[in-house]
Amino acid sequence: MELIDRQRNEADINTMSPLVWAYIGDSVYELYVRMHLVNNSKAKPHKLHIESIKYVKAKAQSNILKRIEKNLTEKELEIVKRGRNAENHHLPKNATVQDYMYSTGFEALIGYLYLTKQDERLIEILKMCIEE
Repeated sequence: MELIDRQRNEADINTMSPLVWAYIGDSVYELYVRMHLVNNSKAKPHKLHIESIKYVKAKAQSNILKRIEKNLTEKELEIVKRGRNAENHHLPKNATVQDYMYSTGFEALIGYLYLTKQDERLIEILKMCIEE
C-alpha cells in the first residue's frame, strides 16, 4: 500500500463534496509551504510557524487566488467556484466570510489537483502561490 493512497478514479473524485477537496487541499498546501520555508531558511520552528501563517491564513489564500486566477483553466476555475460556493456551516474566526469562501475555493483546487494526480499542474500552481 502506498503511504498516501490516491487510488480513486476521477469520476469518484468528481462526486466528492468540494469541502472534501478543500480538506485535502489545506494539508497539501500547508505541507508545500512548510517545505518551502524549511528549504529556504535556517529559522527555528517557531519562526517557521510564524512565517507559514503568512501563506496559509484565509486572507492570504484569498489574495493568492485572486492573483493567480488569470492563469487558471476553465476547468480549474469551475473547481474553485464549486469550492467557494459550497455550503459550509463553519463561521470564520479570523477572516471575513468572503475571504473564507475564496480560501475554501483555493484549497478545493489544490485538493482536486492532488486527488486526481495532476501533479505537474499542482506544482505549477503551488509555485505561483509562493512567488512574491
